Amino acid sequence: MRPLLLTGGRVIDPSRGTDDLADVLLEDGRITAVGRNIGTPDGADTLDVRGKVVAPGLVDVHVHLREPGQEDLETIATGSASAVAGGFTSICAMPNTDPVCDNQGVVGFVIAQAQRAAKARVYPIGAVTLGQKGQQLAEFGELVGAGAVAVSDDGKPVATAHMMRTALEYAKTFGIPVADHCEDMSLATGGSMHEGIVSTRLGLKGIPAAAEEVMVARDILLAELTGGHVHLCHMSTRGSVELIRRAKERGIRVTAEACPHHFSLTHEACVGYNTNAKMNPPLREAADVEAIREGLKDGTIDCVATDHAPHHYDAKEREFDDAPNGIIGLETALGLAITELVDGGLLDLATLVTRMSTMPARIFNLPGGSLARGGAADVVLIDPTTPWTVEPETFYSKSRNTPFAGRRLRGRADVTIVRGQVVFRRGT
Repeated sequence: MRPLLLTGGRVIDPSRGTDDLADVLLEDGRITAVGRNIGTPDGADTLDVRGKVVAPGLVDVHVHLREPGQEDLETIATGSASAVAGGFTSICAMPNTDPVCDNQGVVGFVIAQAQRAAKARVYPIGAVTLGQKGQQLAEFGELVGAGAVAVSDDGKPVATAHMMRTALEYAKTFGIPVADHCEDMSLATGGSMHEGIVSTRLGLKGIPAAAEEVMVARDILLAELTGGHVHLCHMSTRGSVELIRRAKERGIRVTAEACPHHFSLTHEACVGYNTNAKMNPPLREAADVEAIREGLKDGTIDCVATDHAPHHYDAKEREFDDAPNGIIGLETALGLAITELVDGGLLDLATLVTRMSTMPARIFNLPGGSLARGGAADVVLIDPTTPWTVEPETFYSKSRNTPFAGRRLRGRADVTIVRGQVVFRRGT
């Protein structure tokens, strides 16, 4: 592998407090130098990146790759190709596949398929319970030994407080987080969107904000009880943000993520029974969107995750009640974050890189998230100003289910480098 020298870019590395013009040298899959005029080693390739932002590769801790079992919607190969097109060098694969990722065989399969695809790094997340049925804990030690970086029953909540307590205690011994989908099914069952004025107008049964908040409160209390690390998936309500903020003030081991759709859309997007705006947790009210944004600003919400959830066109063409939840997000996340949060004046670019790279890597103990010398040579070159239009038909993902089709955004990944190798270059 030839060394690669990136010259003249604006280097943003929140892990070292760096934001300056510099060169970056990558050799043998590692970062070997960052600075001005560091020289070109013999045989090195040079990439002039003036006008671009050089940042540690983006990390997404919440992705549904559908393989094994639903390869018609997405595969590990197409999902990881979609990831690097979006600037993500590492993604975490949720376990709600068929079969469920609840044993070392499925974990090993996911890792092998990712290595074969040779695009983004893919880290499996194991299931909390066998078959995600909520009845018996999976063998966390076996999962971690095979390469899982966390456990989650995402798509379903960890149903009982006893099971969640046991999972947090068990996961603590392996130093991994339990990532929970916070939804009280006794409040949410039968609902298809946020409970509010829009659901009333559309005649649809709603899911109240309390369905999320009740479980957020439960998980925080159990994290305090056990000393375990709970990671709260796809937060969507102002009440959840306030609960997390108070928990962090008390020193409880809680981290949280928010998705681009929850900081950029409200339940008004469901008007016209638009199934591409149907997701779980559902799109909420303007005050909730504002709270999520503030949470990202002050660090109450630690990171941005996509909850990339591919679905077939025919499935999304059903009636709103019957259509599946979820949207794809890997190729729109960075553009939405720059447009909504940075151009919107809420975050600077360095804080955005913190939320999309440094913090998610730190939370899940992954390589990357830093341009420190000796670290993984996972780098994204960002064009932060060029406008572009969301055209789902051009995506690398197999699926097209997005509410952002036709939306004008600013900023996107120009080049993505994994292990020192260019795995994506815009326009080629």
